Amino acid sequence: MATQAGSVESARPETDVVVWPRIALLAVLIAALYFRVIPELVMDWWTDEGYSFGFLIPPLAGYIAWTRRSAMEIIPSHPDSRGLFLLVIGCLSYLMGAWALEYFLSRVSLVIVAAGLVWTLYGWARLKLFLFPLTLLLTMVPLPTIVFYQLTTPLQLLASSAAAAIAQGLGIALYRDGNVLQLVNVTLGVAEACSGLHSAASLAVSALLVGYMECRLLRNRVMIVLLALPVSIGLNVLRVTGTALLAEWNPDMARGFYHLFSGWLVFVAGFGTLYLLARALNCGSRKS
Repeated sequence: MATQAGSVESARPETDVVVWPRIALLAVLIAALYFRVIPELVMDWWTDEGYSFGFLIPPLAGYIAWTRRSAMEIIPSHPDSRGLFLLVIGCLSYLMGAWALEYFLSRVSLVIVAAGLVWTLYGWARLKLFLFPLTLLLTMVPLPTIVFYQLTTPLQLLASSAAAAIAQGLGIALYRDGNVLQLVNVTLGVAEACSGLHSAASLAVSALLVGYMECRLLRNRVMIVLLALPVSIGLNVLRVTGTALLAEWNPDMARGFYHLFSGWLVFVAGFGTLYLLARALNCGSRKS
């Protein structure tokens, strides 16, 4: 009986008194390791309005992780040495980023190291509970500069060419030269900020959240994330087209109020579109 009681007690899940202080200690150690990387990342959120949503990501990820605390306490802790492989990858990414001055690798390594620590110390079963919050944390890291500019130019040309074709089809006289739209009374340039890449990044975060809240099946969640890019491109084309149409009537309003307001409008419309697509995917899954 004594042996049985001992085995039952050893199989009990750890309590909050044991688990959360350890997690807090790990968070402090990671913050000490990334004492230079984290402030630079926060500064990018502050100076680049396209990535200002990064301020919301850690609290959201932390809240989602906190809601899973009951499930984590039920799952026994089984340290797994296989997590060291992921931990080594994270450390190498950190070193490569620091050596090559590639901020993206150093910042992404923060999430990889955190995942590796959870896997090593608590086991794969507990890590699975936090896969979504960890994936959400990856979205707070801005794209590498070279990737950003490789994507920006094609998106600028796509938005300007599609908007010119739509505006001309609606009877607006204009001439397109690259990413510049020449109307009768005004010239509009599709700048980097209007390429749609920033809205695509924010909508990708929205797609992750919508998929998490609305979709039960993994394939539906992946589909919603993949649809974020074409949805953002299509809405950005409509935004540029609306600017051209408004500029034909009132150039000052097109450059002022509408230009600022349309950015928020694209995000709200994109979020609503992704929500409706998620509901449609759910309905299709239930019928099948």
